[in-house]
Amino acid sequence: MAGKKEDGQLKAFMGEDAVFNGSLTFEGTVRIDGRFEGQVITEDTLIVGETGRLTADINAGTVICKGKIEGTVIATDKIELHSTGQIVGALKSKTLHVEVGGKFDGQCDMSGQGDKIVALKKNEEAGAG
Repeated sequence: MAGKKEDGQLKAFMGEDAVFNGSLTFEGTVRIDGRFEGQVITEDTLIVGETGRLTADINAGTVICKGKIEGTVIATDKIELHSTGQIVGALKSKTLHVEVGGKFDGQCDMSGQGDKIVALKKNEEAGAG
C-alpha cells in the first residue's frame, strides 16, 4: 500500500449538474456525480457517485459504482458495485464485489486472460515504434 493513492484523495470532481462528452484520462481518484458519455482511461480509481450516469467504455485500476454505468468496464484491480449502483454491459476484472441491492446485467470475465492480452498488445506496440 505504500506509495498507493488513497480513494479519499480526490484529484477531480464532476458535480451532478455537469454534463460531459469525450475522453477522460487522469491519475489519482476522480469522482463523477453528473452525466458522462465517452471513454475513461486511468490506472487509478474512478468513482461513480449515486447521481452519476455514465455511458462509456472504462479502462481503470479500480471502478467504484454507486450510480449507473452503461458500457464496457475493464478494471485491472477491482470493480465495486454498491447497493445503489447499476452496471449494464461487459465487465472484466480480477475481482468483483457486489453489495446486496447492486444490479448487474451483462457479461462478466474474471479469468484474468484479458490482462495478459492487453499487456502483450502494449509490448508489441512499444516494439513497433
